[in-house]
Amino acid sequence: MGIAPARQPLSAVIITRNCKDLLGPCLDSLAFADEILVVDSGSDDGTVELARARGARVVHADWRGFGPQKQFAVEQARHDWVLCIDSDERVTPRLAAGIAAELAAPRCLAYRFARSNRFMGRYLRHGEGYPDWSLRLFHRAHARWSDDPVHEQVLTTGPVGRLPGDLLHDTADTLDSYLAKQNRYTTLAAERLAAAGKRPTPARLVLSPLVRFVKFYFLRLGFLDGLPGLVHIVIGCFNSFVKYAKVLDLPRRR
Repeated sequence: MGIAPARQPLSAVIITRNCKDLLGPCLDSLAFADEILVVDSGSDDGTVELARARGARVVHADWRGFGPQKQFAVEQARHDWVLCIDSDERVTPRLAAGIAAELAAPRCLAYRFARSNRFMGRYLRHGEGYPDWSLRLFHRAHARWSDDPVHEQVLTTGPVGRLPGDLLHDTADTLDSYLAKQNRYTTLAAERLAAAGKRPTPARLVLSPLVRFVKFYFLRLGFLDGLPGLVHIVIGCFNSFVKYAKVLDLPRRR
């Protein structure tokens, strides 16, 4: 399946649970990888069967949070170079070619590339939605996923390169399901801040969303994405407010 026989072998790694409707295009976009590994946490909608039918190796693992689950998946891969993407993402041909070319003579041990997020039927090209630089390609001996249950990130101490081409985030979320997901994420983020002993001031509660709006809507040209861009940024600002409000509310709830 490899594009260039001289390049470093690559494992593409995906974590899944009940994502059959999204997984097909994701797997198709990874045909250039030497291995496709799917770590599933209990799908019952045909996700596992689809993955196996498309040639992926499937491993079951109970859910342990986004960061730990992705790190577990990385450790199960057959190759040291891993590309981690989500089931609702697709690698564009330009990005696939860039990855293959770079692995022929790697200059770094970790790489990031732009991610384009589809929101309300439109791929965002500005604001928070783009370029949304994502570190997803790395040598697992020199980088790893954080232990964060949400908003996980790849940790590495070496220089990080950049690759051309986009990763398309083609979520099928409705606005209702997107808001429900953001509510869960802000709760997890608030609990993480509280566990670290961080307590926001009232000024931060108010100013953080305002600064965020100015940054992404005006300075990062989010207004060019029309109504979807405006809604996306306003929700992000509201999430910032809600996250800090939940931190302040946690002692009362407990």
